[in-house]
Amino acid sequence: MNNRLNGVNKFTAVVVAGVLSATAMAQSGSLRSEYPELAGLNNAFDVALAEIFDTMASINADPTTQEARKELRMELDMMANTDMHEMMASSPGQDAQMDMSTSMTGPYPESEIQARALLYDLLRTDHSDADAEQAFANSDALTRHSARVLQHGRGFEKVVWDIFAESSMNIYQKRIAVDEAIEEYRTSDPRHAVSLTPKSADLYLAHPYANGLKSAFPRLSGLMWTNQWLQLASLEAIIIGQVDPQFAGSVPTTLERYRSKLGSDTGMTMFPPPSEMPSAPAIAPQLYSQAPQAAIIVDNLNMLEAALADIIAYPDVDEREAIIDEVVEQYINDELYVVDTMDYLLNALRGGIFNQGGPAIGELGQSERNRSRSAMEMQHSMIMTAPN
Repeated sequence: MNNRLNGVNKFTAVVVAGVLSATAMAQSGSLRSEYPELAGLNNAFDVALAEIFDTMASINADPTTQEARKELRMELDMMANTDMHEMMASSPGQDAQMDMSTSMTGPYPESEIQARALLYDLLRTDHSDADAEQAFANSDALTRHSARVLQHGRGFEKVVWDIFAESSMNIYQKRIAVDEAIEEYRTSDPRHAVSLTPKSADLYLAHPYANGLKSAFPRLSGLMWTNQWLQLASLEAIIIGQVDPQFAGSVPTTLERYRSKLGSDTGMTMFPPPSEMPSAPAIAPQLYSQAPQAAIIVDNLNMLEAALADIIAYPDVDEREAIIDEVVEQYINDELYVVDTMDYLLNALRGGIFNQGGPAIGELGQSERNRSRSAMEMQHSMIMTAPN
C-alpha cells in the first residue's frame, strides 16, 4: 500500500492553513515558544505513530513470522468466539483476558524489541514540522483516506494546543478561539474530519479486530498509549495552570512522568505504561470543561488510531485496506455509533484514571477501580443474560 502521493505537500499546506485561519487571536507556534520540548515531542509522536503502523505491517508480512501469526490468529479467534460465562469461569477472580493481551511478551518478541528500540530513538530525535505533517501520508500501512483523516486531525490538535499555550489570551478568549478552530476543522475539509459527536467505545473495544494491537504488539501498544497520555496530560497541565494559578508551571511534572513511563529503549520501566487508551475526561478533564467538543474530537481521533492499529496488527486479514477505510467512515459519519454525553463520560472513566496512565498533576499510586473495564462488562453481561 503506497501513500507517497503527488501533492502531499500541497494538501498539508491547505489543511494547516485552513485550520489556522480561524484563530487569528492565537499565535501559530505558541506551544513551541512556551514549551519547546513538548512541541518537539508532539512532532516525534506523529513520526513514531506512522512508524508503528509500518513496523506492524512489515512484521505481519515477514515470512519468518508466518507460524507465529497463525497461532496468534487462532488464539484471537478463540477469544472472540468464547462465551463470556466461559471466560469468567476460566479466570475466577481475575480479569478475563488472554495472557498475551496483558503480557509484555508478544508472539514476535525479538522483532518487537528491535522495533521498540528504533521507536525510542525516534522519540529522542528532533523532527521538523514538515516531517510530522507528512508522516501519515508517507506511511505504507495506511490508506490514502485514513492518512488524510489523521493528518487533518493533527492540524486541528496543533491549533488547539497553540491556543491554550498562548500567554496573551485569557481563558474566555481561548474558548472562543477553540470554537472557531472547530468550525474551521469541520468545514475546511469535511470529507476528512471526524465527528464531533461522541462515539461508542465499542467502535474500538468490540470491533472484529479488537485486541489485535495489545495481543500482537504489547510493547508498541504501551508506547502508543504512553504518547497519547502525554499529549492529553500536558494540555491538562497547561490549562489548569491558567484556571488555577497554584498549578502553574506543571508541564515539567507531566514531562518527567512521561519519561518515567517511557522507560528504556526496550520498554523496561518501573512505571507501567497505560493499559487502557487515555481519554480526555480521565486525563485532561480541564480540556473537557473548557472545550468539550474539542475534547470529543481528540478522543474520536485517538479511538480511530487505536482501531487502525488493531486492524494493522491483526494477523492475516483479507482486504485490509477496505476494512481500514470502512472503519474510518464510522468515525466520520455523524449518525453511526453515536452515544449521548453521559455514556461518553462513563465509557471514558470506566477504564480508570490509573489504567489510562494516571493523572497529569495529582498522585494516584494504584488503580481506583476494583475491576477492570473488561471484568465489569463481562459481569454486566452475565447479569443481563442470566436465565430467570
